[in-house]
Amino acid sequence: MTHRTPLRWGLLGTARINQAVIGPLRSSKSSHLMAVASRNRNNAERYAHSNSIPRYFENYETLINDDEIDVIYISLPNSLHCAWSIMAMEAGKHVLCEKPLSTSTKDADKIIEAAKRTGMVIAEAFMYRHHPQTLYVKKMTNEGALGNIQLIRGSFCYTNTRHNNIRLDPELGGGSLWDVGCYPISYARFITGEEPSEVYGTQIKGPTGVDLLFAGQLHFPSGVVAQFDCSFISPHKSCVEITGDKGRITINMPYKPGLKTKIILNNDQQTKKLSIPGADLYRGEIEDIEQAILAGSPTRVSLHESRENIKTIETLYKSAELSRVIKMPN
Repeated sequence: MTHRTPLRWGLLGTARINQAVIGPLRSSKSSHLMAVASRNRNNAERYAHSNSIPRYFENYETLINDDEIDVIYISLPNSLHCAWSIMAMEAGKHVLCEKPLSTSTKDADKIIEAAKRTGMVIAEAFMYRHHPQTLYVKKMTNEGALGNIQLIRGSFCYTNTRHNNIRLDPELGGGSLWDVGCYPISYARFITGEEPSEVYGTQIKGPTGVDLLFAGQLHFPSGVVAQFDCSFISPHKSCVEITGDKGRITINMPYKPGLKTKIILNNDQQTKKLSIPGADLYRGEIEDIEQAILAGSPTRVSLHESRENIKTIETLYKSAELSRVIKMPN
């Protein structure tokens, strides 16, 4: 399949996260930000004007059916990701969808089937996976810098006190696990290169029924144990610690690393701070899907990987409801 360049992008929704991708889209030679859609004309017009976006649409359907648009970036609430991703692909559009790709494996399978049927590229926007720091940590662990990995600990917590926030709405796929817990889970799966064999989770729910705090443990076939916590009701905390039988790596900005990053390596009774040249956090995911569309290369985060992260989260929720360890389904 041949494609015109630059690829013409449309933003589906006016969420704050859009600001993170507008810059990389503008600086890319292979992409052009063409349009934005909202649920009403006034909001779409204001957003387009304030962000210097050439075109705007007063509903989502008009955007995804516009022949001048090649790629859709979806930043809608979690529960809407599946339906709009499929509609966009069926309209002949490639898709970069914010995480989580869906809130159930059933919906993930629908997305995978639609991608196969339409031939469109779709990728989950896990931005940290494209950053040099993440790739460097993976290289170190693969090359045995820590010896045999034993334990991975990850946290992603912040205080969410905004009333009527979509992250607190169960109908929109709210909850701390879907919002930020997905990161340490994804990180542990990436470092081990495995899927957990069993999981255990516990949660604190809020008035709306979503988890305000979630803590969990993953057991991997190789024997690695991963522990994580995520929260809307705790002070900010963002870190990953990887322990092996020969050393330990501490990453203090694992999910939102920047242009200059440092990790701490402890081994042989020595502590070293390793500086890693960084990059624009969101540029990598834009370049990744550009290459997938224009050159046919696989996306760094595959649909299978996205599905398995979703399956792990589903099983953790089940464990928390039943208050027991759950073996991962096939």
